[in-house]
Amino acid sequence: MTTPLRVAMIGTGFMGRMHAHAWRTAHRFFDLPRTPELTLLVGRDPQRTAAAATAFGFDASADDWRRAVERYDIDIVDICTPGDTHAEIALAALAAGKHVLCEKPLANDVAEADLMVAAAERAHARGVVSMCGFSYRRTPALSLARRLVEQGRIGEVRHVRAQYLQDWLSDPDAPFTWRLDKTRAGSGTLGDIGAHSIDTAQWLTGDDIVGVSAMMRTFVPTRPVLEEQVGLGGRAQADAPRRSVTVDDAAAFTARFAGGAMGVFEATRLATGHRNSNRIEINGDRGSIAFDFRAMNELEFYDATDPAGEQGFRRIQANEPEHPYADAWWPAGHGLGYEHLFTHQVVDLVRAIAGGEAVSPTFADAARVQRVLAAVEQSAARDSIHVTVEGETA
Repeated sequence: MTTPLRVAMIGTGFMGRMHAHAWRTAHRFFDLPRTPELTLLVGRDPQRTAAAATAFGFDASADDWRRAVERYDIDIVDICTPGDTHAEIALAALAAGKHVLCEKPLANDVAEADLMVAAAERAHARGVVSMCGFSYRRTPALSLARRLVEQGRIGEVRHVRAQYLQDWLSDPDAPFTWRLDKTRAGSGTLGDIGAHSIDTAQWLTGDDIVGVSAMMRTFVPTRPVLEEQVGLGGRAQADAPRRSVTVDDAAAFTARFAGGAMGVFEATRLATGHRNSNRIEINGDRGSIAFDFRAMNELEFYDATDPAGEQGFRRIQANEPEHPYADAWWPAGHGLGYEHLFTHQVVDLVRAIAGGEAVSPTFADAARVQRVLAAVEQSAARDSIHVTVEGETA
């Protein structure tokens, strides 16, 4: 029997449901030094939270996140809430000696992120672990891509191009959500999905973005408010009031990496026909890698050292036992899904808590993404003038 790792999770929405699944699943497929126990679920509405706790498999529920920090029998606090609450919860949890998993982006601004990094570093000295949830790092095909880049298989990196395209806001009458409120979300498309592209690019290349030139747009300035959001009773949604959108619908920027590579990034929630298209390609002087999450079990690899008559992108099915994470799951050829990324995240985090491996991404890693987000916003506000990322030299 392993020592239990008692989990308190804050947030009952889409991401909370995904994290709960991961906590329930990880130790059933991977050998872990500690066994996660779903101890407490926290949400704003007591009845809904109690129902979610039963559905997710938690022992108990509460409607105040402070209960998770105060209880002596909680080992880790998992933060799946809007960005405006990340800093307050994480700071309190770390001060109380709890390990912390915090969803991305780390915070709503650089100042908050820096406070969280400092607290994480103080806590680390006491053996407390903190991680930011950039889950795409745990895709086996992308982990393989990082391995190939680290091995020098594509040589010196010259180009990075990344797109994250969604269309769930392409309808101008799609309803208002908290993700469209800057005070809660920090930013819109840029921080929600663009942050994934930034983290993936810096993680794959092992290189930081040091300068950007950007533009951002809010194509739909107002959105209807759902009935339950304003207590409209039987009033038809067509007659519902509209609320101002205070974040971006789309962002695009070029980037300069510290090692000299060029980057081109695009993120939007209005790319009609793209439900969730997350793609990245990296070109070096000896080869290239390309990944598209719509085919998440595949990696495209081009080796420029092949004989001229044999050159071309080849498709690698990243589900062999030799590929990252794959040996714990199904026989070769049986692919994984979106939910597995979060299970892998739990696996890596639990092993880091037990001291078996270094945690990644750290809060410091996530803060570097936060600085790029801030630079993109500054550049867009200055009409695409080049902006140096804070703390870096362009």
